[in-house]
Amino acid sequence: MAEAKKVRIGFVGVGGMGQAAHLRNYVMVPECEVVAIAEVKQDLGRNVAARWGVKKIYASHAEMLAREKLDGIVASQPFTRHGTLVPELLKAGVPVFTEKPLAGSIEMGAKIVKAVQAAKTWMMIGYHKRSDPATMLVKAEIERLKKTRELGKLNYIRILMPAGDWQANGFNQNVSGHDPNPTFTGDPPASDMDKATNDIYIGFVNYYIHQVNLMRYLLGESWAVNYAAKSGLLLAGESAGGVTCSIEMSPYATTIDWQEHAFVCFEHGFLKLELPAPLAFTRPGRVEMFRDPGDGAQPKTEIPQLPWVHAMWQQARNFVAAIQGKGPIICTAEDALEDIKLAREYIRIWKGK
Repeated sequence: MAEAKKVRIGFVGVGGMGQAAHLRNYVMVPECEVVAIAEVKQDLGRNVAARWGVKKIYASHAEMLAREKLDGIVASQPFTRHGTLVPELLKAGVPVFTEKPLAGSIEMGAKIVKAVQAAKTWMMIGYHKRSDPATMLVKAEIERLKKTRELGKLNYIRILMPAGDWQANGFNQNVSGHDPNPTFTGDPPASDMDKATNDIYIGFVNYYIHQVNLMRYLLGESWAVNYAAKSGLLLAGESAGGVTCSIEMSPYATTIDWQEHAFVCFEHGFLKLELPAPLAFTRPGRVEMFRDPGDGAQPKTEIPQLPWVHAMWQQARNFVAAIQGKGPIICTAEDALEDIKLAREYIRIWKGK
């Protein structure tokens, strides 16, 4: 039997997150090959290519795209320049992966969605929490329980994420170079916010857009914010189907730990999802399931054993599988646009502008 053709991936940018969150995971996906790196910091590019065995190095994404036949592009770049960079990458006509959020403003997000449609390809946004084995299990169980109604209706979802050590020593394997930091032109700021409000918005989407997205993923439907605490510690809302939702944002902080939880409540039971630090390696989340159907049935708590697979590696596998046509696009550009719209509404409610 002939060996299956590997998916050819090109990287645009291999800085801190480019290496720690993405490159080191893609090189371990058997179905793909990282064939080229485009990195303006040329000394860094050479060192990273040597560290991970990538054969081609280019000083710009334009040069890489002109010379390489790629099946997909991974671009780990600041989201406040996605609106400028991503449409250029999409012209290659192959799927593009970027980190979250889609963009730094609704205008730039809409521009990217139009560019995706014009290129007749697709884009996947890096909401890695959707790819954690624990999240995948909880999502499947929510959908099953919605169908069977064995625990009644879905009532409430609460997400808690205090500030903490999100790195978990994840940058330890990174290599560096001696290049000066280049200057890039960023996207224009949102037109409907003054600078102070825009800075608050950017800070929120940088840190909490994962939870905004995870809420919609667990709900399986859209949701809207209808309350924002003046303290900035809590937002609450309701889904299209009437499920109450809340996100708690740093009511406390941790220094050498990461504590992130989702609490999914049905009438007669709940699912608890605990997620590890984003850069934790070979460590999945944890799931607890509690069922109390009543009518004399014995209440049960179950804690499934999950494989030693971390979300960033599974996310890389999911992107490659989607390119091969063997799996879904975990989060599209159109889907991710809803996150920054919801974030803008939260800021409007919280700050009144």
